[in-house]
Formats: sequence, C-alpha cells, structure tokens
Amino acid sequence: MDSFNSPTTKPLYRGTQIVWYILGFIEIIIMFRYVLKFLAANPSAGFTHFIYSITYVFAAPFLNVFHLTSVQGSIFEWTTLLAMLVYWIVASGIIKLFLMGKTVSTPEAAVKMNKEEAK
Repeated sequence: MDSFNSPTTKPLYRGTQIVWYILGFIEIIIMFRYVLKFLAANPSAGFTHFIYSITYVFAAPFLNVFHLTSVQGSIFEWTTLLAMLVYWIVASGIIKLFLMGKTVSTPEAAVKMNKEEAK
C-alpha cells in the first residue's frame, strides 16, 4: 500500500494543520504581549489590556522563571520568549506523535530504519 494513499494520511495531515494553526495563533498573541511590554504600552488602554488578559493564561507558567529587564519603562520580558519557545517545542512534539501513526510501506520502513541505525 502506498503511504500517500493511506486512509490515515488525510486525517494526520489535517491534525498537523490544526496544531500548527493553534500554535501560530498562540505565538502571535504572545508576540503582541512581548512587543507591547517592550514598547511600554499603556496597560489600561483597551487593546493592551485585552492582549494582556488573553495571553496571561499562556504566559503565567513562565512569569517567574526569569527576572524582568526594565529600561526606562520598557520591559524586556524574557519569560514571554521562553513561553513561545516551549509552546513551539510542544507543538513539534505533538506533530511527531501524529506522524508516528502514519502508515508506511515495508520498503519505506526499511530505509528509515537503516538511516536510524547509521546515526
């Protein structure tokens, strides 16, 4: 059976698209948080407050990992960059797990196993 025509290929592809889309959304809103903090945006402004509110849940686990670097009101929030990195690593891991469920032919498996042995 050709792995490209496997009945599991399309759902795996859609699953990976969903994971990348969710990651992209989270990364973008966290990046807004980072930029707003860096540019010392007014936290009581509507947009700024909205971004800080929705990103807090994603940033909260990392907020005390590093000290904030502050220069004349601008905040370099290292923890936000850490959060982005961790979420990217988690998404990549989920994608790898999805791809482990992909159907492969015996010749494909043999080639991949030989590459793994050569490492």
